[in-house]
Amino acid sequence: MKRITGFIFLTAALILSGCSSQQNAQTAFSAKVGIMLSDTGLGDGSFNDGAFEGLVRARDELNILFDYREAPEGNYLEHLKDMSEKDYDLIIGLGFSVQEALEEVAADYPDQQYVLIDGVSEAENIISMTFKDHEGSYLVGTIAALASETGVIGFIGGVDAPVINRFEAGFRAGAEMVNPDIKILSDYAGDFGNADLGRTIADKQIQLGADFIYPAAGFTGTGAILEAQDQSIYTAGVDTDQFYTAEQSVVTSMVKNIDTTVFNLVQQLTEQELSSQQYELGLAENGVGLAEIRLLQLNQKDRDIVLETQKKIISGEIIVPESVQ
Repeated sequence: MKRITGFIFLTAALILSGCSSQQNAQTAFSAKVGIMLSDTGLGDGSFNDGAFEGLVRARDELNILFDYREAPEGNYLEHLKDMSEKDYDLIIGLGFSVQEALEEVAADYPDQQYVLIDGVSEAENIISMTFKDHEGSYLVGTIAALASETGVIGFIGGVDAPVINRFEAGFRAGAEMVNPDIKILSDYAGDFGNADLGRTIADKQIQLGADFIYPAAGFTGTGAILEAQDQSIYTAGVDTDQFYTAEQSVVTSMVKNIDTTVFNLVQQLTEQELSSQQYELGLAENGVGLAEIRLLQLNQKDRDIVLETQKKIISGEIIVPESVQ
C-alpha cells in the first residue's frame, strides 16, 4: 500500500475560482482527497452530510482541501474515473451503492489508493471500512420496546441489502430482548430518496398499531419521521442525530460517527500508512452509538437496562445478530 504524502481537498468553489493566488497557496496544503457521495448526496441529514462534515473539519484542522462529487442519477463510474485521473492521494467511495463502480475503477488505476466506507472489497488498493450498525440498532430496539404502549413497533429500510438488514436484525433482537412478544412490522421502500414514499409507509405502519418507528432509509426515512411526528408517534433517527428533523418525534438516533471516522482516516493517512485493509467499527470502537435520549421519560430501571445492555454488547456477553433470524 502506498504511503500518503500529500492531500489537497478541492472544493467546488475553489475549482471554479481559478485564481492565481489559489494556485500559489495549494503548495502549502498537506493533503489531496476526493470523495464520491452516495445516493441522494448532500442534504440527506444523514450519512452523506456526516461524511462531508468530517472533511470540512479535516480542511480546517489538518490544512487540507477536498473535492466531492454527487451522482443523483447513479453515474458513479463517470465521476470516479474523473477523480482517478486527477492524481488524488486518496479517493473515498461512500456507501455500498458505490462499491461496484469503485471496484471497476480501482482495477483500471492500480496505483491509486481508495477507501470504501460501508462495504467490504477484496481489491488490493481498496481499504474497507464498515460499521457494526446492528450493535447500535440493538440499543434502539431496546428503547423502542421500553417505550411502546401498543406492543407494536416498525422498521423501514431503504433497500433490501445486507447493510440495511443489519439495522433491522439488531433492532429486532434488542426489542425482543425486552419484550419477546412484541410485534415488529418491517417494510423496505426500495428507494433512499423518496420522502413521500417514506410518509406512506410510516402511515401504513401507524394504522397497524406501531407507536415507534425506526427508519434506516436516508431521505425516505426523513419522510417517515415527519409523518410519524404529524401523527404523534415516536421515532429514532439514523446515521446522524436527527432530533432537529422532528423535535416532537425523534427520541434518539443510531449514530454512525462517520464525521469522526472520516476525519480520523484523513489524519492517519497524512501521518502514516494504514495498518489494515479492513476496519470494522462498533460500540467498542466508538464507531456507532446512541444520540441523547429525549422526549421519553425513562425511569431509572429502564435507563439501567439500556446502559447495561450497551456494556454487555461491548464486552461480548451479548452477540448481536447481523441478519434477521
